[in-house]
Amino acid sequence: MRKIVIILLFIGQTLSAQQNGKYPIASDVESLSGILSAAYDAISGEEGTLRQLERIKSLYAPNGIISKNSVNNGIVDREVMNLDEFHKGFANQREYSFYEEEINREVRIFGTIATVWSTYQIRNEKNGPIKSRGINNIQLHFKDNRWWILCWSWDVEKENNKIPSTFDSH
Repeated sequence: MRKIVIILLFIGQTLSAQQNGKYPIASDVESLSGILSAAYDAISGEEGTLRQLERIKSLYAPNGIISKNSVNNGIVDREVMNLDEFHKGFANQREYSFYEEEINREVRIFGTIATVWSTYQIRNEKNGPIKSRGINNIQLHFKDNRWWILCWSWDVEKENNKIPSTFDSH
């Protein structure tokens, strides 16, 4: 009985610490699957909910970056920014529902580095119609018994930029 009480106290303290912003959550960063699942979970949510900015930051290396397409005068370019710069473009509270989910993953690991090609789809309702799809390219590093995201870069599927069948859901 005492073991059960101790376990329940530990679980309660762990959940309380996580709710109080003490990140990273161990299961988020101990495996590639964990960190990718956490990243998709942390960026998704219902309209009116708070964004999980501290959780997202805990997944990235201190100098981690986001790289995304931008269009200037009709010319597509890449914009590279740190997490704070990227998140400045969003309110802390979600203005609309957003769900990004992984539908395929290809992983290459060598030593302490990993490259992940993660095909995704986006919905504006939890089980609603798919609004868009694309591919995330994620660079990670294993250090201090955990994975760190170094760079998260993506491109969106368009009529002239279809997802190759090798990256599509299987």
